[in-house]
Amino acid sequence: VHLVASGGGLQQPGGSLRLICKVSGFIESRKVMGWFRQVPGKEREGVAAIETAETTTLSYADFVKGRFTISKDNNKNTLYLQMNELKPEDTGMYYCAGDGYPLTEPPIAEVFHYWGHGTQVTVSS
Repeated sequence: VHLVASGGGLQQPGGSLRLICKVSGFIESRKVMGWFRQVPGKEREGVAAIETAETTTLSYADFVKGRFTISKDNNKNTLYLQMNELKPEDTGMYYCAGDGYPLTEPPIAEVFHYWGHGTQVTVSS
């Protein structure tokens, strides 16, 4: 399984970005995919997660609820993270993760087995 994240960049506070994670390889239908972020000197923290089955269950960290939306397109093997109302504290390297179980709120890194290389998000004026 390979995960390739893209869509990061520089955005002003209050702006939006859409992250994309393209997945190749097999992911079980009951497993979980997620987004995490990390800044230097801090642990990786869960942002959002979603079950890959047709019955979709979502999970968000409190600090992104109401601003970020996770979604997936199973036909395209693609995971998305729509980030609105960006804040400077959203700055970090964002990673997508796959083959996780179970779904927790917030997402925790230890339950995921596959990781992408990350895409940098910088929120600054």
